[in-house]
Amino acid sequence: MKPANDQQAPAATEPGETPEAALRRYGAMGEQPFDIADAALALACVDDPTAEVKPYREHLAELAHDAAAIAADRTLPIDGMVAALNGMILTRHGYDGDAQTYNDLRNANLMRVIDRRRGLPVALGILYMHAARAAGWTIQGLNFPAHFLVRLDNGPERAVIDPFNRGRVRDAAGMRVLLKQMAGDKVELTPDHYRPVSDRQVLLRLHNNVKARLLRLQRVADAARAVDAMLWLAPEDAGLWREAGLMHGHQNNLRRAQAALEKALALGLPERQRREAEDALSRLRARMN
Repeated sequence: MKPANDQQAPAATEPGETPEAALRRYGAMGEQPFDIADAALALACVDDPTAEVKPYREHLAELAHDAAAIAADRTLPIDGMVAALNGMILTRHGYDGDAQTYNDLRNANLMRVIDRRRGLPVALGILYMHAARAAGWTIQGLNFPAHFLVRLDNGPERAVIDPFNRGRVRDAAGMRVLLKQMAGDKVELTPDHYRPVSDRQVLLRLHNNVKARLLRLQRVADAARAVDAMLWLAPEDAGLWREAGLMHGHQNNLRRAQAALEKALALGLPERQRREAEDALSRLRARMN
C-alpha cells in the first residue's frame, strides 16, 4: 500500500484565504492529486460565501482520524479495506445517497452534504477519497458516465466502489448493468470507463452538477458564477470559457462575454462549438458597436 502522501497533497486552505484564491491555487497544481475535500469546501463557499467553514474542516479531520484508525491493520485485504471504509462512512457517520431528492442543489455542496449526511455520488465519492487517502490507501475517481465511482487499490487487488449505493463493490457485470441504466442499452463497457481521472476533473464534475441544477431553475446569473468558479480550477478549459461567454452574454455582461469567447477560441474548440462561439462573438460585437 502506498503511503498517504503519495496521493494526499499539500495544502489545506490558508488562514484568511478566499475561496477564489484557494481554487486558483489548486487549479495551478494541474492534474496531480491534492486535498480534494478541502478544495470541495472552497467550491461550497462559492455557493455560500457567508458560511463558517471551521466545523466542516473539523468533521473532515474527524473522518481522517477515524480512517487512520481503521488502517492500523496493515494486512487488510481489499474486501476488508472496503468494509472498513463503508463501516466508518456509512454506519458510524451515517452517510447515504439521496435518492429521494436527487436534484436538490444541496447534494452537490459538500458543506450541505456534511450537514444532511446525504449527497450525490460524486460528493460522497470525495468523502471516500478523503478517508481512504487519510488511511494511506490509493484511491481515484473513474471516468464512468453519469454515476461517479471510485477505485480502491491494494497492490494487484482492486475494487470499484459505488459510494451512492451503500459502498457496493461493482464488478465488470455490475458496471455493465449500471452503465446501461445510465447511458442506454446500446452503450457497452470499455476500458475507458475504468480510466482514472484527476482530482481536478472530479471537482469539475461535482460543480457541473451545481451549474446544471441552477440552469434547470433558470438561475442563469448563478450558473455563470458557478462556471467562473470552475475556471479558477481549470483556467485552460476552452469549453468552460465558451460556456462562460454564452452565459454572460445572456446576462448582458457584454465585455465579460466577449473576453470569455475570445479566450475559448484562442484555446481551441471542436468544430461545432467553434462555429457557435464565432457566431455568438459576432453578434456580441454588433451589439457593442
